[in-house]
Amino acid sequence: MRAALAAAAFCVVLLGWGVIARQIEPQSNTSLTRFDAIIVLGTPADDDGNPTPAQLSRVTEAVHEYERGVAPRLILTGGPAHNQFVEATVMAQAAHAQGIPQSALFVEPRAQDTVQNACYSGQIMTSHGWRSAEVVSSPAHLPRAAMIFSHTPIEWRMHAAPALSPDSPAYGTAAASVETLKTLRYLLWARWTDHCNP
Repeated sequence: MRAALAAAAFCVVLLGWGVIARQIEPQSNTSLTRFDAIIVLGTPADDDGNPTPAQLSRVTEAVHEYERGVAPRLILTGGPAHNQFVEATVMAQAAHAQGIPQSALFVEPRAQDTVQNACYSGQIMTSHGWRSAEVVSSPAHLPRAAMIFSHTPIEWRMHAAPALSPDSPAYGTAAASVETLKTLRYLLWARWTDHCNP
């Protein structure tokens, strides 16, 4: 009985750590308001290769930021992590359909997770001499993304992509819960073990 209580208390402490870490994580490491690029973090396409609402919300917000002059180009990052469709390619097609010229679209097609999103998009930026980026993703994803981008050499700012239609409270709670668990995995394990290769 004591062991079960101790295990339950330990789990509560871990979850509390994850929640607090997400709340206090800075959402920027710069005061810049204009950037060299907008990085759009990947999320899966549907099983037919069409953009999901989550992808469309991220792309649409990135397009709006491009149109506001926040940055002159988009880096779409994400490989075929959950099905055979390359997330970045699907998002680039959606961005082009919304009026972004092909010359302003850079596709990173290999990343399998957020660590690789940051690493591989950072490599694209380095190869072009770009030093700063606004990072667009879903609100629940941004605290963990900020933790990961804080280990990159670029200047960055997180930017939330609002849902295209209102999320149900249950969906919002579920998304936050999943991201809290992913944050704990990152803090306890992935930040020490997950890397990407050039």
